[in-house]
Amino acid sequence: MFDEKVSRTQARIDINERGRMRIRPGIEIASLTDIGCHRENNEDYYSYWEPENEEEFRRKGRVAIVADGMGGYEGGQEASRIAVETVLEIHSSALEEEPQAALLLGLHAAHERIHNYANMHPELDGMGTTCTAVTLSGDRLCFAHVGDSRLYLSRGSRISRLTKDHSYVSRLVDAGLISLAEAEHHPQRHILTAALGTISEAIPQVPETPVLLETGDILVLCTDGLWGLVTDEELHATVTTMRPSEACSDLVEIAKKRGGPDNITVQVLRLDSSAAR
Repeated sequence: MFDEKVSRTQARIDINERGRMRIRPGIEIASLTDIGCHRENNEDYYSYWEPENEEEFRRKGRVAIVADGMGGYEGGQEASRIAVETVLEIHSSALEEEPQAALLLGLHAAHERIHNYANMHPELDGMGTTCTAVTLSGDRLCFAHVGDSRLYLSRGSRISRLTKDHSYVSRLVDAGLISLAEAEHHPQRHILTAALGTISEAIPQVPETPVLLETGDILVLCTDGLWGLVTDEELHATVTTMRPSEACSDLVEIAKKRGGPDNITVQVLRLDSSAAR
């Protein structure tokens, strides 16, 4: 059994590596996932993708995605894997859809596939996953989001969260019962109200219009294993003073030093002056 777990974990790592993928100028990207300090397996999943064809690249842009599965060892792993692979499949094969529309199609397809997978495997009832996916096309950022993984934008001296947690505590904030500051430390902040595969309908959060990016902007995608232990201010200070690869390592270490009760995944994307070309 131990050898089987090792081989499956290694397979997940290999799938996420980008060693043979061409990363075009305009961005510096790094990703890191860690099992944490108390889990026996990693139910997080992530990926980054660019089309090989130049015309497709101009139309579809770059894609980054993170997902945090739930539902036990196999259920959580399968849910996050299905979500990431489905979003990339739909986006890469889209013919006419704009990036935002392709992301939405991908999340809806992932929701259905996870739901169907659970129906075919009753022992995995309750499996589901968060999913936060972004596309970068020139200076335009589109995203689609379900759950409580997060997308941050660091610009200049400020960091802002572009996604809204689909969680019980977020509803308390909306109702005016607690403040945003209280929500960050609420003991029930990880209780989700939406996830792919777990309810009859998934309604992703999307921006009304693409977010216009600027040279030097830094995007951070992460699961709750990171943001639950690292403050927004610490996140901002780290990504603005370190290279993306160093920032990923530093942020994961901070989370682990503070207990690391969950899997930890982070992607950092820094835009340079040629990102909009």
